[in-house]
Amino acid sequence: MYTIETVEVLGSSMEVFFFEPEGGGVHPGIILAQHIPVGHTGIENDTFTLRTAERFAANGYVVAVPFIFHWWPKEAGIEVKRDESRDDWMVADMLAAHELLRERPDVDGTRIGVAGHCWGGRVAWIAACHLPTLKACAIFYAGRVKLVMGDGDLAPIDMAADIRCPVIGLFGNDDRNPTPEDVDDYSAALTEARVPHTFHRYDGAGHAFQNFPSEESYREEHSEDAWMKVLAFMKEQLG
Repeated sequence: MYTIETVEVLGSSMEVFFFEPEGGGVHPGIILAQHIPVGHTGIENDTFTLRTAERFAANGYVVAVPFIFHWWPKEAGIEVKRDESRDDWMVADMLAAHELLRERPDVDGTRIGVAGHCWGGRVAWIAACHLPTLKACAIFYAGRVKLVMGDGDLAPIDMAADIRCPVIGLFGNDDRNPTPEDVDDYSAALTEARVPHTFHRYDGAGHAFQNFPSEESYREEHSEDAWMKVLAFMKEQLG
């Protein structure tokens, strides 16, 4: 189960869904950036995001999932949300979610990471560029990292030098967005910026290989291996 808090972001109300581990005490935190919604109108109807947050929580993390598509009516089409998105809005959303998470009494504000799949992987990269206190960043098959979204914004890849935490990336070699060549460019940018990073690539897997609701995309063996690698990474970086 989860609880919901609402925060104002640049004059728009954003829901933030919180998932808690069992037991009391103080825990590390993870901001989970949502993938772009296809066929649903919010996080509460997004089985993949809910299960992902629950799995992180079951492993000892307080998880905050901001509904970053609050800028439009929930029933608005995916094309509108994709085409009108702006990186400055995403930055504001992630800053707000981070502040809510950091202020919770059950969260150690010095041990917070970020993760995201697909669209959310791009948002996680952006968050790592703008939140220097983050301790870890996990990106799953993040596309559009080389593209600008919004007037006056830089492409996330061009902000790699602003990342202050280690990065883990999980990618399918059959993916077309990002392609293996795109992933090479991501790694080169992080290397040039001296950002510690480890990328794992899976043959026989394409985009959204962890997305279990999609029989076409899901690859159970690769997904579970990626989960084990990410959980080990988060444990090492966040405790």
